[in-house]
Amino acid sequence: MGNELQTLDYTVFLVYFIIVASYGYWIYQRKKSAVTSANDFFLAEGSLTWWAIGASLIASNISAEQFIGMSGSGFAMGLAIASYEWMAAMTLIVVAVFFMPGYISNKIFTMPQFLEKRYSPLVATMMAIFWLLVYVFVNLTSILYLGAIAVSTISGFSFTACAIFLAVFAIIITLGGMKVIGYTDVIQVAILVLGGLATTYLALNLVADHNGGGGMMAGLGMLRQQAPEHFHMIFDRSNPYYKDLPGMTVLIGAMWIANLNYWGCNQYITQRALGAKIETARSGLLFASFLKLLMPIIVVLPGIAAYVLHQKGMFQAEMVNAAGEVKPDRAYPVLLNLLGPGLKGLSFAALTAAIVASLAGKANSIATIFTLDLYKKYINKTADESTQVRTGRWVIIVAMLIAIGVAPQLQRLEQGFQFIQDFTGLISPGVVAIFLLGFFWKRATANAALVAALVTIPMGLGIKTMLPDVPFLDRMGWVFLVLVALMVIISLADPKSKDNPKAMKVDFEQFRTSQTFALGALLITGILAALYIVFW
Repeated sequence: MGNELQTLDYTVFLVYFIIVASYGYWIYQRKKSAVTSANDFFLAEGSLTWWAIGASLIASNISAEQFIGMSGSGFAMGLAIASYEWMAAMTLIVVAVFFMPGYISNKIFTMPQFLEKRYSPLVATMMAIFWLLVYVFVNLTSILYLGAIAVSTISGFSFTACAIFLAVFAIIITLGGMKVIGYTDVIQVAILVLGGLATTYLALNLVADHNGGGGMMAGLGMLRQQAPEHFHMIFDRSNPYYKDLPGMTVLIGAMWIANLNYWGCNQYITQRALGAKIETARSGLLFASFLKLLMPIIVVLPGIAAYVLHQKGMFQAEMVNAAGEVKPDRAYPVLLNLLGPGLKGLSFAALTAAIVASLAGKANSIATIFTLDLYKKYINKTADESTQVRTGRWVIIVAMLIAIGVAPQLQRLEQGFQFIQDFTGLISPGVVAIFLLGFFWKRATANAALVAALVTIPMGLGIKTMLPDVPFLDRMGWVFLVLVALMVIISLADPKSKDNPKAMKVDFEQFRTSQTFALGALLITGILAALYIVFW
């Protein structure tokens, strides 16, 4: 089957578009009077339920970088890339127990706001600028790039047309504020799970059909038989992809830094839970953790299946570029083109849902940080709430225009997912060091945080240049340890740090969870332990 959507596919996609747009418009109209409130527009303060928080977290997280980038990494290196998903499930529990009480009890609504309250306005402003640059030029742009590549491959429309369509669709949702994003994300998650499972079902059946039949479960077994090297979670140094996933680092090393930065110190993600009560926020994060366990079935297994089929002679032309090089990021779109009418439309809708939800969430976070942490503080200190909302909407449009302009420059990438991890990894060690010590060590000072913020990117780039063979996760780990040591030394050298007035008040009773949460967390931990034991 070629790159053409049939009439039934367009019908399915149109139904999806109408449902999401209509539901979003209904939510907007229902709460229209509140959308002039800055807190309501940027945070949907107190109005998202636990299931909306959990669904929105996953919808914002799962995007083209997972469907396309992670499937591509599944094609190239196998199930090991699922560590980003499965270790994230454990990280969400840690964030729910230890981070959320600090944010919510101190009425923290943006990450720079935490830094200002705990350290100083200078640290907050510097990190706000860093975050904006990373969000716009790395995250937003790469999501749009990978999304446009996928949509273009499936639909046959040009890259530029697809990029503009995705950006406009995301803007329509984003302009309604976080409440519209949060509740439409529930539909987006349902669509992306259903469509994603349809693609996995097709891929496993194809593998079975090329090996004597037997259906989906037989196909899953055949994957392990025919590509056993793709079912190791922990790489040794002989593995050609050790540099991307260096052994035990994914369990007890810097994978935790990457995940804590993303799930615990990231406006884009934590924003969904910041306006809720602690019980609701924790339940939402636990729900998201369960959904995370499911994601590798949807985004990694199809890539492994595409690898096995490619080894058997399929997709020989579709998987290579003009220079004859195999491009792993083409694995998922190639599989989608094999789906029959209707199913292809559903999977296309699922992919679009994931892309649009992530674009909308990222754009809202960009608008939140710029408006509340830069515009209101430095450009227009007297701005009323309607002015802040209007400014936020303009920022969303400008950010999308920048992304549309920059996205075509990323076409030289081999694996989009690794590009995102590598570049965000330059800032992650500093962010996690600053937040962890800020939360849990009273003597951490503003000067120490400022040094960590200034040093993290140059140190990461320096190690990358001087020691190019050091895996980027290990590089993050070494930078993190050095920054923690620097912060401790600088803080201890300041005699005023003994009675630090900016220290966070930690009430250990806040770390106590409900019995239901504890049982859910224990179940997730057990499942993760079993997965790593089976696929070690």
